[in-house]
Amino acid sequence: MAQYKLVIGNKAYSSWSLRPWLLMKQAGLAFEEIRIPLYQDGHDTKIRKFTPAGRLPVLIDGAITVWDSLAICEYLAERHAGKKLWPDDAAARAHGRAISAEMHAGFTALRSKLSMNVRRVFPRAGVNAEVAADIARICTLWEDALQRYGGPFLLGSLSVADAMYAPVATRFKTYAVALPDGAQAYADRVLALPAMRDWYAAAAAETEMLPRYEQQDGA
Repeated sequence: MAQYKLVIGNKAYSSWSLRPWLLMKQAGLAFEEIRIPLYQDGHDTKIRKFTPAGRLPVLIDGAITVWDSLAICEYLAERHAGKKLWPDDAAARAHGRAISAEMHAGFTALRSKLSMNVRRVFPRAGVNAEVAADIARICTLWEDALQRYGGPFLLGSLSVADAMYAPVATRFKTYAVALPDGAQAYADRVLALPAMRDWYAAAAAETEMLPRYEQQDGA
């Protein structure tokens, strides 16, 4: 029996669910997946059976329940130090945590206008001036980290920081956003991860269609 249970939303749409799911899959951490489709069939009541916060994802480790993507990733990094989900170097860890927190709390224009939908392509839809500014900042952030730590991932090897930005890579693909060469190469590496390919395949098999995520303006 798997040590962990991970409660997630639809794979087509749930960016927050993707983050710990991808990290756990790539790290080889076994878990039981519990999927609750969002915005239908009493989803709120179902989610609140696992957490009073009423939001996904949720990690269950025996008597311990952790909600929020970044909190889950931090918990796993502590529990599995040998997996090197954060680098050993203190300065690199601090940088990784800073850019992860920036993703967690920022880029609201991009998130609101370019909703995650890994089953569709909406070329350049929703890219206004505020979204373009978010895109530029993310590209600068990616390219700085790649240069600083030598790649192929943001802090060198795959880490929590890459899991936090993985949904952004899917958005850039969905909305056919033109990126600088270095940022595009990084996005391509993230999208080529075995776990990411598995996520896309599972999303393609889902039958739920949520109109709020099927609009070309991303709203």
